[in-house]
Amino acid sequence: MSVIDAAYGTVHDYPGGASALAGRFSTRSGGVMSPAVLNSKVDPRKDSHHLTLGEADQLMAFTEDYRILHQLAMHHGHVCIRVNADVPSSDLAILELVTAVWEHNGDVGREVNAALADGRIDQSEVERVKRAIYRVQLAMQQMVMRLDGMKG
Repeated sequence: MSVIDAAYGTVHDYPGGASALAGRFSTRSGGVMSPAVLNSKVDPRKDSHHLTLGEADQLMAFTEDYRILHQLAMHHGHVCIRVNADVPSSDLAILELVTAVWEHNGDVGREVNAALADGRIDQSEVERVKRAIYRVQLAMQQMVMRLDGMKG
C-alpha cells in the first residue's frame, strides 16, 4: 500500500466519504473544499491534485484514522505508536498484547510461507510481509509502553 492508497482509504472508509469530509477543509481563499476536489486529491490514478501535508494532518484529525501516518512510518523504516497517559497498565492488558504479538507473528509466518510457495518473490509479497512485521513491531512497542506504566 502507498501513502496515497492510505489517504484514499481514509477518505472513502469514513462514513459519508468525501462528501462528509470535504466541507471541513478550508481552502486558501477561505471557502470550503468540494467533495470532487478531495476525491481528486486522494485518487491514486490522478496527478492533477495533491493532498498537502496540512490537509493530511487535518484528515487524520477529522477521521481519527492514522493509516497515512503508519504508512509513512513503515515506508521509512519506523514504527509509530500512540503515546497516551491513559493506556491501561495491568496484567490483563499485557496479556492482551502478548496474544496480539503471537497472532501477528503467525501473520508474518503465513505471509512468508505464501511468498515462498511459488519459488519466487515479487514486490507485492514483500509489501505484505513488511505490513505483517510492522503489526508485530507495533504490538511489541505497545507492550513496552504498558509495562513501563506498571513500574512501581
